[in-house]
Amino acid sequence: MSRIVCNSGPLIALGILGKLELLQSIFSEVLVPDAVQKEIAQGGVKLAGLENFQRVQWIRIVTPRQNDVLLSALLDAGEAAVIALAREQGISMVLIDERKARKVARDICGLQPIGTARILVEAKKKSLLPEIASQFQKLRQEGYWIHASIVETALREGGEV
Repeated sequence: MSRIVCNSGPLIALGILGKLELLQSIFSEVLVPDAVQKEIAQGGVKLAGLENFQRVQWIRIVTPRQNDVLLSALLDAGEAAVIALAREQGISMVLIDERKARKVARDICGLQPIGTARILVEAKKKSLLPEIASQFQKLRQEGYWIHASIVETALREGGEV
């Protein structure tokens, strides 16, 4: 995989797992819009696992040049910025867990949205993780919800079901 633009949800999920570095191992470049960085900063200490997010040197924080009014009307500021930045930068892949934003990215903007589950599956395929079932269990225990059907598909793709 190559370049990706990330929303806050998957960054939070990977932070909970202590696996933020998986993004660096899977992608050649990881971009985060400044609106997403602000969402994470405003979350403060309650955003488990992200205390080192601000210190990570390999994540590039970028401000989209233009605000897309349609995207801003449909989605929250971070999601809209992720999609706008991906389109500006010519990046086809976006990392978003929220269903509505994924649908807008795919169906309206022609982007390829992936989520936290796909990152975990790719990490296992690249031998970066020995297994992924415990990762989904930890997310659930920490209150990060991923639909059961998505988890089941990921476990099947990861060869764990």
